[in-house]
Amino acid sequence: MPSIPKALTIAGTDPTGGAGIQADLKTFQELKSYGMSVITSVVAQNTTGVQDVQNMSSSMIKQQLESVMDDIPFQSFKTGMLANVPIMEAVYAELAQLDVPYVMDPVMVTTSGDTLVSEEARDYLREALLPLAAVVTPNIPEAEVLTGMTIQTADDMKQASQQIVHKYNAGAALVKGGHMQGKAVDFLYDGQTIHTFTAERIETSNTHGTGCTYSAAITAYLSQGYTLYDAVRLAKAFVTSAIRHSFSIGHGSGPTNHWASRMEEFN
Repeated sequence: MPSIPKALTIAGTDPTGGAGIQADLKTFQELKSYGMSVITSVVAQNTTGVQDVQNMSSSMIKQQLESVMDDIPFQSFKTGMLANVPIMEAVYAELAQLDVPYVMDPVMVTTSGDTLVSEEARDYLREALLPLAAVVTPNIPEAEVLTGMTIQTADDMKQASQQIVHKYNAGAALVKGGHMQGKAVDFLYDGQTIHTFTAERIETSNTHGTGCTYSAAITAYLSQGYTLYDAVRLAKAFVTSAIRHSFSIGHGSGPTNHWASRMEEFN
């Protein structure tokens, strides 16, 4: 039997299933990577926002990571919500020496505008975790926090991606243009070249969990041995399809559809 690609997500939860750990695992499953998870925060949230958060202790996060790493090797991993410095320190201590691609989704603010990460934790993320990342995937508000820039144009996005790589030593930066007008254009800077990924803009308010899904798709493709460029290219197509066939459920911003690509295959 061929080796099964395995991917790990380290993030918070979403009991309504559209974002966080749940979205990551759905994405891994759809893309045929075996998914594993370490929970950093238990988040009471839904399509309208975040109602409460309980962060896991650093010792419990450490134990979860050791449970996975002592038993099942993985070919890539991602982080999502890392709410405070002790959580980030626990992740850093366990994973800093790993030689597998790390995808950082710098989750700081939810789609509904709720802040998830303290200012002190943002500093630690920049200084300690960014240099470990094979790629970091900020949207425009997150890229503004990471760089201190005001991002209003495509050129600003390109400059931000370069600053994240050169100033903070990330392996690559994918700055996503979902908050811009016009087509949905993302820029990937790999340290040498800026690559452009363009998709149609789909007029919908159902965007809950898009960042989680996009970064999880990149993680899944990297676990299967794709290059970073191809992983982003394929993940962009996956998340675009998931938005195109998103669900109008709940009272707020509905979730993306993680099995949308299967629907399109038969249409």
